[in-house]
Amino acid sequence: MKTNKKSVPRIRSYKANGANPPIAMVTAYDAPSSHMASAAGVDIILVGDSLAMVVLGYDDTLSVSISDMAYHTMAVSRPKPDPLVVTDMPWMSYHTGVRDAVNNAAQLIRAGAEAVKLEGGANRVDVIKALVDAEIPVMGHLGLTPQSVHTFGGFSVQAKTREAAKMLLDDALAIEEAGVFSVVLEAVPDVVAAKATELLKVPTIGIGAGPHCDGQVLVFHDLLGLAFGHKPKFVRHYGSLGELGIKGLEGYVHDVKMRNFPSVEEGYQAGQGEFDGFSYERK
Repeated sequence: MKTNKKSVPRIRSYKANGANPPIAMVTAYDAPSSHMASAAGVDIILVGDSLAMVVLGYDDTLSVSISDMAYHTMAVSRPKPDPLVVTDMPWMSYHTGVRDAVNNAAQLIRAGAEAVKLEGGANRVDVIKALVDAEIPVMGHLGLTPQSVHTFGGFSVQAKTREAAKMLLDDALAIEEAGVFSVVLEAVPDVVAAKATELLKVPTIGIGAGPHCDGQVLVFHDLLGLAFGHKPKFVRHYGSLGELGIKGLEGYVHDVKMRNFPSVEEGYQAGQGEFDGFSYERK
């Protein structure tokens, strides 16, 4: 039995305080990133639908399917990482009714997920209850919910007014009552995230929500400098793997062009005398 393996009950009961440091959550989409996250001591791996943007090159998260998410979940789960593995339910996988939601979530669990994440508040209560009744743990997601990008008119900060903040807090309490074991808060004012963290018995995990949540999450490619293009305000770079990778590739291209790669030592030789007098003529 792996003693470092994180579980849903461990995360559900985890509120950051003087004795408990915040939860560290990061996305991963394949076996190498899963290995790295586990070795680094991450608590939760999110197989995020952000793979649409940072891996597959789309402009938003709406283009990935349940099959895409299951495929990447299998890759992440194969190394048997210590972090809890949570997979995003993609757009339209839970929007068309409880039956579809349960069947699609089951596909992700069979692929290796230990919980699923979905976006929305009170409007998702029936779906959350059905998933929990089916023994499928659910992580909630409020604030900037990327699957609602067209409704929001872009990727913009949410809950910026008193009325909007109250609606978010109502939603947070509603999905907690429905049975979520944690809630992601994305792109909301820090005072709103702090109030949600105070009110909820389950942990909050922030992304662009300030320092007062019970945990934080960032996208793997963003924090390691592998994303190309716009850098959100809330992203901090902890590495420059993109730049290092380009330099490495430039070195490879140079050596190939200059016939410096491969060397004799980097190839395979036949046994002594094996090809003495060998010839072959094209017919």
